[in-house]
Amino acid sequence: MEQNDYLEHLQGIKGLIEERTKFKALSGLSGVIAGIFALLGAYTANHVIYSSETLIYSDIKSHDFSVEVQKLIIIAAATLLCAVSTGLFFSMRNAKKKQSRLWTPAAIKAVINFTIPMAIGGVFVLALIWRGYYILIAPSCLIFYGLALVNAANFTFSDIKALGIALLITGGVSLFLPGNGLLLWAFGFGVLHIIYGAIMYFKYEQ
Repeated sequence: MEQNDYLEHLQGIKGLIEERTKFKALSGLSGVIAGIFALLGAYTANHVIYSSETLIYSDIKSHDFSVEVQKLIIIAAATLLCAVSTGLFFSMRNAKKKQSRLWTPAAIKAVINFTIPMAIGGVFVLALIWRGYYILIAPSCLIFYGLALVNAANFTFSDIKALGIALLITGGVSLFLPGNGLLLWAFGFGVLHIIYGAIMYFKYEQ
Protein backbone atom coordinates (compact mmCIF):
# COMPACT_ATOMS: atom_id res chain seq x y z
CA MET A 1 0.00 0.00 0.00
CA GLU A 2 2.81 2.38 0.84
CA GLN A 3 4.39 1.79 -2.57
CA ASN A 4 1.08 2.54 -4.31
CA ASP A 5 0.69 5.74 -2.29
CA TYR A 6 4.24 6.73 -3.22
CA LEU A 7 3.57 6.13 -6.94
CA GLU A 8 0.33 8.12 -6.78
CA HIS A 9 2.19 10.94 -5.06
CA LEU A 10 4.83 10.95 -7.81
CA GLN A 11 2.12 10.96 -10.49
CA GLY A 12 0.50 13.93 -8.79
CA ILE A 13 3.79 15.84 -8.75
CA LYS A 14 4.38 14.97 -12.41
CA GLY A 15 0.89 16.23 -13.28
CA LEU A 16 1.47 19.54 -11.49
CA ILE A 17 4.80 20.06 -13.28
CA GLU A 18 3.29 19.28 -16.70
CA GLU A 19 0.35 21.58 -15.96
CA ARG A 20 2.77 24.46 -15.45
CA THR A 21 5.18 23.65 -18.29
CA LYS A 22 3.26 21.91 -21.09
CA PHE A 23 -0.22 22.48 -22.55
CA LYS A 24 -1.47 18.98 -23.39
CA ALA A 25 -5.11 19.59 -24.23
CA LEU A 26 -4.55 20.41 -27.92
CA SER A 27 -6.53 18.08 -30.18
CA GLY A 28 -5.38 16.75 -33.53
CA LEU A 29 -8.97 16.76 -34.78
CA SER A 30 -9.10 20.54 -34.43
CA GLY A 31 -6.05 20.79 -36.72
CA VAL A 32 -7.70 18.58 -39.35
CA ILE A 33 -10.97 20.52 -39.28
CA ALA A 34 -9.15 23.90 -39.28
CA GLY A 35 -7.28 22.73 -42.38
CA ILE A 36 -10.55 21.78 -44.08
CA PHE A 37 -12.02 25.21 -43.24
CA ALA A 38 -8.90 26.85 -44.71
CA LEU A 39 -9.22 24.88 -47.97
CA LEU A 40 -12.92 25.74 -48.24
CA GLY A 41 -12.13 29.40 -47.56
CA ALA A 42 -9.34 29.46 -50.16
CA TYR A 43 -11.59 27.79 -52.74
CA THR A 44 -14.40 30.26 -52.11
CA ALA A 45 -12.02 33.24 -52.20
CA ASN A 46 -10.52 31.99 -55.46
CA HIS A 47 -14.00 31.75 -56.97
CA VAL A 48 -14.86 35.31 -55.87
CA ILE A 49 -11.60 36.73 -57.26
CA TYR A 50 -11.73 35.07 -60.67
CA SER A 51 -15.46 35.54 -61.21
CA SER A 52 -15.26 39.26 -60.39
CA GLU A 53 -15.88 41.74 -63.17
CA THR A 54 -13.91 44.41 -61.32
CA LEU A 55 -10.27 44.67 -60.30
CA ILE A 56 -10.49 43.82 -56.61
CA TYR A 57 -6.93 44.94 -55.84
CA SER A 58 -7.66 48.32 -57.40
CA ASP A 59 -10.82 48.59 -55.29
CA ILE A 60 -8.85 47.92 -52.12
CA LYS A 61 -6.06 50.32 -53.04
CA SER A 62 -8.52 53.12 -53.66
CA HIS A 63 -10.32 52.15 -50.40
CA ASP A 64 -13.47 51.50 -52.42
CA PHE A 65 -14.73 48.29 -50.81
CA SER A 66 -16.85 46.71 -53.51
CA VAL A 67 -19.19 43.76 -52.97
CA GLU A 68 -16.41 41.37 -53.97
CA VAL A 69 -13.99 42.87 -51.45
CA GLN A 70 -16.66 42.65 -48.73
CA LYS A 71 -17.17 38.98 -49.63
CA LEU A 72 -13.44 38.31 -49.24
CA ILE A 73 -13.41 40.00 -45.82
CA ILE A 74 -16.41 37.92 -44.72
CA ILE A 75 -14.78 34.71 -46.00
CA ALA A 76 -11.53 35.47 -44.14
CA ALA A 77 -13.38 36.35 -40.90
CA ALA A 78 -15.64 33.28 -41.11
CA THR A 79 -12.67 30.97 -41.79
CA LEU A 80 -10.77 32.36 -38.79
CA LEU A 81 -13.83 32.22 -36.51
CA CYS A 82 -14.64 28.62 -37.48
CA ALA A 83 -11.01 27.50 -37.00
CA VAL A 84 -10.68 29.17 -33.57
CA SER A 85 -14.09 27.91 -32.38
CA THR A 86 -13.27 24.38 -33.48
CA GLY A 87 -9.89 24.53 -31.75
CA LEU A 88 -11.46 25.66 -28.48
CA PHE A 89 -14.24 23.07 -28.65
CA PHE A 90 -11.94 20.09 -29.24
CA SER A 91 -9.36 21.36 -26.72
CA MET A 92 -12.09 21.63 -24.07
CA ARG A 93 -13.30 18.14 -24.93
CA ASN A 94 -9.76 16.78 -24.80
CA ALA A 95 -9.10 18.43 -21.42
CA LYS A 96 -12.33 16.98 -20.03
CA LYS A 97 -11.40 13.54 -21.36
CA LYS A 98 -8.02 13.75 -19.60
CA GLN A 99 -9.70 15.12 -16.46
CA SER A 100 -7.57 18.26 -16.50
CA ARG A 101 -8.15 21.99 -16.74
CA LEU A 102 -8.08 23.80 -20.08
CA TRP A 103 -6.62 27.10 -18.87
CA THR A 104 -3.53 25.84 -17.08
CA PRO A 105 -0.49 28.09 -16.49
CA ALA A 106 1.18 26.41 -19.46
CA ALA A 107 -1.89 27.06 -21.66
CA ILE A 108 -1.86 30.75 -20.74
CA LYS A 109 1.87 31.00 -21.52
CA ALA A 110 1.32 29.23 -24.86
CA VAL A 111 -1.50 31.63 -25.79
CA ILE A 112 0.57 34.70 -24.84
CA ASN A 113 3.60 33.49 -26.81
CA PHE A 114 1.35 32.70 -29.78
CA THR A 115 -0.58 35.98 -29.64
CA ILE A 116 2.40 38.37 -29.64
CA PRO A 117 3.80 37.39 -33.09
CA MET A 118 0.25 37.08 -34.46
CA ALA A 119 -0.70 40.58 -33.27
CA ILE A 120 2.45 42.08 -34.78
CA GLY A 121 1.80 40.12 -37.98
CA GLY A 122 -1.78 41.40 -38.11
CA VAL A 123 -0.60 45.01 -37.90
CA PHE A 124 2.06 44.30 -40.54
CA VAL A 125 -0.50 42.77 -42.93
CA LEU A 126 -2.85 45.72 -42.43
CA ALA A 127 0.02 48.04 -43.30
CA LEU A 128 0.70 46.01 -46.47
CA ILE A 129 -2.96 46.33 -47.48
CA TRP A 130 -2.94 50.08 -46.76
CA ARG A 131 0.23 50.58 -48.83
CA GLY A 132 -0.90 48.33 -51.66
CA TYR A 133 1.73 45.57 -51.30
CA TYR A 134 -0.83 42.83 -51.90
CA ILE A 135 1.67 40.37 -53.28
CA LEU A 136 3.23 40.10 -49.80
CA ILE A 137 0.02 39.44 -47.87
CA ALA A 138 -0.11 35.63 -48.23
CA PRO A 139 3.63 35.11 -47.51
CA SER A 140 3.39 37.41 -44.48
CA CYS A 141 0.40 35.52 -43.07
CA LEU A 142 2.28 32.23 -43.41
CA ILE A 143 5.53 33.56 -41.96
CA PHE A 144 4.03 35.30 -38.91
CA TYR A 145 1.76 32.34 -38.18
CA GLY A 146 4.77 30.03 -38.43
CA LEU A 147 6.71 32.26 -36.03
CA ALA A 148 3.78 32.25 -33.61
CA LEU A 149 3.65 28.44 -33.61
CA VAL A 150 7.40 28.09 -33.10
CA ASN A 151 7.21 30.60 -30.24
CA ALA A 152 4.28 28.80 -28.56
CA ALA A 153 5.78 25.33 -29.04
CA ASN A 154 7.95 25.77 -25.94
CA PHE A 155 4.81 25.32 -23.83
CA THR A 156 3.05 22.51 -25.71
CA PHE A 157 3.75 19.57 -28.02
CA SER A 158 7.05 19.70 -29.93
CA ASP A 159 5.08 18.76 -33.08
CA ILE A 160 3.78 22.34 -33.12
CA LYS A 161 7.31 23.57 -33.80
CA ALA A 162 7.59 21.24 -36.82
CA LEU A 163 4.34 22.66 -38.21
CA GLY A 164 5.61 26.20 -37.59
CA ILE A 165 8.87 25.52 -39.43
CA ALA A 166 6.97 23.99 -42.35
CA LEU A 167 4.79 27.12 -42.55
CA LEU A 168 7.87 29.37 -42.40
CA ILE A 169 9.38 27.47 -45.33
CA THR A 170 6.10 27.70 -47.26
CA GLY A 171 5.93 31.44 -46.60
CA GLY A 172 9.54 31.88 -47.70
CA VAL A 173 8.88 30.01 -50.94
CA SER A 174 5.74 32.10 -51.49
CA LEU A 175 7.86 35.27 -51.44
CA PHE A 176 9.59 34.13 -54.64
CA LEU A 177 6.48 32.82 -56.43
CA PRO A 178 4.33 35.89 -57.10
CA GLY A 179 0.85 35.09 -58.28
CA ASN A 180 0.71 31.82 -56.33
CA GLY A 181 0.01 33.34 -52.92
CA LEU A 182 -3.51 31.94 -52.51
CA LEU A 183 -2.40 28.47 -53.63
CA LEU A 184 0.49 28.36 -51.14
CA TRP A 185 -1.73 29.91 -48.47
CA ALA A 186 -4.15 27.00 -49.01
CA PHE A 187 -1.26 24.52 -48.84
CA GLY A 188 0.12 26.02 -45.62
CA PHE A 189 -3.08 26.63 -43.70
CA GLY A 190 -5.00 23.77 -45.27
CA VAL A 191 -2.90 20.78 -46.30
CA LEU A 192 -0.17 21.17 -43.65
CA HIS A 193 -2.78 21.60 -40.91
CA ILE A 194 -4.58 18.44 -41.99
CA ILE A 195 -1.33 16.43 -42.04
CA TYR A 196 -0.28 17.83 -38.65
CA GLY A 197 -3.71 17.20 -37.13
CA ALA A 198 -3.80 13.60 -38.35
CA ILE A 199 -0.32 12.92 -36.94
CA MET A 200 -1.28 14.50 -33.60
CA TYR A 201 -4.52 12.51 -33.40
CA PHE A 202 -2.98 9.10 -34.07
CA LYS A 203 0.12 9.86 -31.99
CA TYR A 204 -1.50 11.22 -28.81
CA GLU A 205 -5.24 10.51 -28.90
CA GLN A 206 -5.43 6.96 -30.20
